[in-house]
Amino acid sequence: MSDEHEHDHSAHAPGSASPAPETPEDAGSQALAEALRSSFAIVKFVMALLVIVFLASGLFQVRPQEQAVILRFGKPVGTGQMALLNPGLHWSFPYPIDEVVRIPIKEIQSVTSTIGWYYMTPEEMVAFKATGAVPPAGGTLNPVVDGYVITGDRNIVHVSATLYYQVDDPLHYMFDFVSASNLVQNALNNAVLYTAAHFGVDDILYGDVAGFKDAVELRATQLADQERLGITIKQCTVDRAPPRQLNDIFAQVADARQNRSRLLADAHAKEFQTTNSATAEAAAIVYEAMSASSNYVASVQADAKAFDALLPNYQINPGLFEQRELVRVMGQALTNVNFKVHLPTSANGEPTELRLLLNREPPGSKTEATSP
Repeated sequence: MSDEHEHDHSAHAPGSASPAPETPEDAGSQALAEALRSSFAIVKFVMALLVIVFLASGLFQVRPQEQAVILRFGKPVGTGQMALLNPGLHWSFPYPIDEVVRIPIKEIQSVTSTIGWYYMTPEEMVAFKATGAVPPAGGTLNPVVDGYVITGDRNIVHVSATLYYQVDDPLHYMFDFVSASNLVQNALNNAVLYTAAHFGVDDILYGDVAGFKDAVELRATQLADQERLGITIKQCTVDRAPPRQLNDIFAQVADARQNRSRLLADAHAKEFQTTNSATAEAAAIVYEAMSASSNYVASVQADAKAFDALLPNYQINPGLFEQRELVRVMGQALTNVNFKVHLPTSANGEPTELRLLLNREPPGSKTEATSP
């Protein structure tokens, strides 16, 4: 073997005339080298592909109704409004380097009060929201599981409120509080308790339902503004109910209230009808009196004008005027008289005497005169 190796080395010595033929060991080394080069190429390609996939996984879409913030190692990328990403396609380093926090700015969110309502299973709550079906009451109210509020006149009622709101300041809402939604819910719970303490039980259940709801919404809005939660309250709905153990008594009160309202409505309708009739009659009387007054004044004014027109004729010939007026007046006075006697004035100016003989006793009938 040593002679063969020496022969191989001498064959490859410099200045030799021709190279020695390849040995089997050189072919294996070359094949191994080629295999390693192919493996490294494949590994490089796979690594490049993994890098591309890794970087491409950072692409994300911000929907139209929301904004987003990129947190890099837990801190927002950018300051102020520059940290907010508007709707569209964006890129960030994949997790765990970056984390994308989506903020629903246009979506209406809601919270429901956790106090003031009696215990209901999730199935009973769904049925109540859908149909208003109330589960049967137990023997007594259990304050361990049943919520309630105390009214201003020291009665107990059940109240549940749902608040609908929209985020106005996303950065403040998401990053300045541990859980802003919990703060909104706490504000709603406070509003329910506070408002119920300022209303009577009749107003909450029947008399001023809309006023109670508006007061709860106003109180929740004031607390949200005071805590600077960065939200705008859109709507508030309130459910009210008497204690289930007293449903029959409250039903009787409700019936009495309805009867009272019906009687008052009938009385007001009768009052309205009577008032309208009296007003119409008074207007007719006043109109008739004003018309008569206008006619009378016009008649007096016409008579006065006519009387003024007679003065020039009287001044021209008083005697003739008196005779003409006497004839006119007597003609009007004696229009329907059957028997008329006219006595002219005597020559000496003395009035003419007229004597009439009248029977004081009424004449008897013809049958009386002929009877024996």
